[in-house]
Amino acid sequence: MKANIQKKQEHHNNLALLQLIIESILDKKGNRVVTLDLTNLEDAMADYFVICEGNSPPQIRAIADNIAHKVKKQLGELPLNLEGMNNLEWVLIDYFSIVVHVFHKEKRGFYQLEELWGDAAIVTEYFPDGTQSTF
Repeated sequence: MKANIQKKQEHHNNLALLQLIIESILDKKGNRVVTLDLTNLEDAMADYFVICEGNSPPQIRAIADNIAHKVKKQLGELPLNLEGMNNLEWVLIDYFSIVVHVFHKEKRGFYQLEELWGDAAIVTEYFPDGTQSTF
């Protein structure tokens, strides 16, 4: 019973973090925002991937900074790891259960994470105008 309650709380916390990350990306006009649900994959290192892209290094920095700032301010969480802020082609923000990938648009096409994790369910794609498509 106690484990079940804890699992529900973790799921609720993940969804709150996931929503805040997506809002933070859209605040800075991130493009092609996709959420991958990895919970049913045995070899996954996280529950969710959030993948998005920016058009320029300053926009990529703004997206990554906004995510880290809002998550710390509203949820009190710091990322376990933050990589790629020097070259701003692929920034990875690791919140353990949710890993955010902020790509420069050319690098996203090169690495094709959505296809690499093709067994994952694409939960939602978010568009800059705030609309979304659920799969």
